[in-house]
Amino acid sequence: MWVSGQQEVKKFDDASPVFLSRKKSFLFSALYAAFIFGGRHLMNKRAKFELRKPLVLWSLTLAVFSIFGALRTGAYMVYILMTKGLKHSVCDQGFYNGPVSKFWAYAFVLSKAPELGDTIFIILRKQKLIFLHWYHHITVLLYSWYSYKDMVAGGGWFMTMNYGVHSVMYSYYALRAAGFRVSRKFAMFITLSQITQMLMGCVVNYLVFHWMQHDQCHSHFQNIFWSSLMYLSYLVLFCHFFFEAYIGKMRKTTKAD
Repeated sequence: MWVSGQQEVKKFDDASPVFLSRKKSFLFSALYAAFIFGGRHLMNKRAKFELRKPLVLWSLTLAVFSIFGALRTGAYMVYILMTKGLKHSVCDQGFYNGPVSKFWAYAFVLSKAPELGDTIFIILRKQKLIFLHWYHHITVLLYSWYSYKDMVAGGGWFMTMNYGVHSVMYSYYALRAAGFRVSRKFAMFITLSQITQMLMGCVVNYLVFHWMQHDQCHSHFQNIFWSSLMYLSYLVLFCHFFFEAYIGKMRKTTKAD
């Protein structure tokens, strides 16, 4: 399936992704943080912007991008799993160099910068900005750009899972922004999917660390440490969000009745 898509990476075959650098990831993160605090201060005395149509277009664009990314990287990962097994799918570095997966790996890492734009809509529309939102955006950007050039093991799993969850999440955002009434269960499903993603991220990190001891996985302790810390913090924060947003409100509703 992916061999037919060699045109997707034609532009990258003879050039390294020089745009990506760890220094730039810190610069973008610093500018993003400055915008958050500065933007919220400026919007305190201003009326909120509606921005419904731009938000629909923004969410729909990211949804389509994520869907294609999930299909293309998912096809590669399923093929590796079915033909070479779990260990190879975790330790495989071919994900970074395959004719199609190479393009979508680079696109994934690159997309973490424009995805910061999600927060612009939240601030300009004066919606509630929770810690999980901006912490997640900053740390994913920093870790993705930090790890990409090292082509560490587990990347195929991390990127494919993220593409899959984002394809559903941004589709949901697009529908909501367009004015469609979407069941609350859909939102619960997305959060549960995110929690599952974080659990799987922890499992993949454990497998990488275990097989790295036998020189079967290319990674290093520092990367595994930061990745595990990141996934564990996400797991705690998403579980807390799920409890507060759904379980807690259900209990309050039950008591009120």
